[in-house]
Amino acid sequence: MLASFSEFKFYQSFRIPVEDADDLRFLCEKYDELGKASYISDAKLVDISVTGLGFSTRERISVGDEITISLQFKRQHLDLSGKIVRAFSDSIEDDEIIYGLEIDAERELNKFLEVYVMSFSTDRLKECLIDSALKEKYTKASEGFEMFSLLLSLFKDITYFGDKEGFLDTMLSEVVRILNAQRASIFLINPETNELEAIGALGVDKDKLKFDYRLGIAGSVFTTGVALNIDIQSDKSRFNDHFDKSFGYETKSIICHPIHNREDKIIGVIQILNKRNQDRFTVEDEKTMKVLALVFSSVFHGFNPMSETSQIRRFSTPFDRKHALIGKTSHVASLRSAILKTKDLDSPLLIQGEKGVGKKLFAKIIHHEGCRGLKGYEVIRCEEPKRDELHKELWGTGEGECVFNRVAGGTVVLHNITALSIDEQRELYSVLSNRKVPGTIVSIDVRVIATADKDLGDLVDKGEFDRDLYEYLSKAFINMEPLRRRIDDIDLLVDYFLKIECKKQGLLLKNFSPKAMEKFKDYDWPGNITELRKCIERAVLYNPKAHIITEVAIDNSASPLLDISVKQRMFGEVPHVTDYKLPLKERVALIEREMILAEIKRNNGNKSKAAKEMGISREALRKKLLQSSQVLETVEGNEDASEKEAA
Repeated sequence: MLASFSEFKFYQSFRIPVEDADDLRFLCEKYDELGKASYISDAKLVDISVTGLGFSTRERISVGDEITISLQFKRQHLDLSGKIVRAFSDSIEDDEIIYGLEIDAERELNKFLEVYVMSFSTDRLKECLIDSALKEKYTKASEGFEMFSLLLSLFKDITYFGDKEGFLDTMLSEVVRILNAQRASIFLINPETNELEAIGALGVDKDKLKFDYRLGIAGSVFTTGVALNIDIQSDKSRFNDHFDKSFGYETKSIICHPIHNREDKIIGVIQILNKRNQDRFTVEDEKTMKVLALVFSSVFHGFNPMSETSQIRRFSTPFDRKHALIGKTSHVASLRSAILKTKDLDSPLLIQGEKGVGKKLFAKIIHHEGCRGLKGYEVIRCEEPKRDELHKELWGTGEGECVFNRVAGGTVVLHNITALSIDEQRELYSVLSNRKVPGTIVSIDVRVIATADKDLGDLVDKGEFDRDLYEYLSKAFINMEPLRRRIDDIDLLVDYFLKIECKKQGLLLKNFSPKAMEKFKDYDWPGNITELRKCIERAVLYNPKAHIITEVAIDNSASPLLDISVKQRMFGEVPHVTDYKLPLKERVALIEREMILAEIKRNNGNKSKAAKEMGISREALRKKLLQSSQVLETVEGNEDASEKEAA
């Protein structure tokens, strides 16, 4: 049976409304992609029939999803499974979605309904009979929307035999009529061109409607997933007037909602223009749009384009993108979430983390995916040895020479900002806070992203960093963890860099042996991801004929891929350990000191946790640090005395 016929059967069946006083108990479970069940806590039974039931919830459920339900009325109990075939809403009364669940268990439902209906009062039975026989169709707004969505469902099944474009135009005409508007358009993403393209439009040639996916109100809704109801006269900041100028049209109000596919990816938007006789669309129109967006999402539920050239992460694989954030740990997930939160902000952003963690990459992703992505992007290295060149870049010597003028509307990254002197920091703060370059009348229109491999807050407390500049830059803040705390990401990172390097060198894809991967995970990567990438590059370069790169290549003394010496890896060169004049006990104390300090650092300064992981008590850790500190002070004091005598 065609899906739409199944839905029509459900729609036509007489559904008995359920009342709160009936004491009919109802539980509902849905399943995620891994098959894990979870209760829909706010699910409320609305009606029931021999073909299924209707329930309401605020949760998003896709048409076609499998649902398990449990019904209990007096001694009657049913545990059944079914498929969601309907989704509609009474947009006037509520923003909850009502879902129709088709259940293929007519015999069990018949028996259950017989007991349920027999409990009704005489008056209620009369009402049900009148409803089933005499009631006029579509007396409620929700029923009209249900029929509207049913028509679209029928369209999905006949689309292979009819004119899809003509049908979409008809539906858009109905949308304009329902909302009392002037124009309507549906846009879907083209990941090859990174543009939103109209597939249906009223009042204008749809072939002329295409634009970068970040532009305008539609671009904002597509990138953020947040629906907008805008009065253009009072909010012009996000409006793109290009098409108004091209078509000689005046847009006064816009209501725009995202369209999702079956994977809940935002694949496009539906946009309605100019509410007739009013300055903007109403709250009731917003509720209606929620239903319409759900309806059109069901039409395009199978739309999921992928492209190797797409800048949009959800429509490309990480290996296809030039700028990719690789990883599966919770920290990487939080970084991806932070991209969505910060990419469209105009306020400065401070990215903090050790050298090599990917701060510049993160800044580049923020720029390209944000609203300034179509404008310029430039990185200023604050450690530039030629300070005159750096000063010229930062505040110039005349109009047009400064980086802030050169990339107007774009993004400037101040890399390693701690390399600036206090005086340079103060001058930079003056430029950024006044939004003007000294000696010019041109205002600054850039987003500033600063990176630092040291704790700026700590430097401020020590008087080594300007407090005003720190407070200005840290309005938005991102912390990037070192690779040693993201061990579970190493497999994905190695695969990513291997594919890139093998492709660059024209070689077949290689792999590392399991023991080699163990060595990678045992190493704590002081150079972080930058060091890992260089290691992979050397591995491919040194082993062009090997399909599997073994641990032998890593340990090669002549050309090692990395230094896995315990002393170097854990705590570098331990001072005075090689001094043969020191007793063994004192040398061991110095080694223990470095190991304890390294473990405390690894546990973010938590001494109790460090002691527990080393298998000693907190008091033992304190005593060892005290003893070793006394040894170190004695040794260094003796050295100072010897130097004075020699002088």
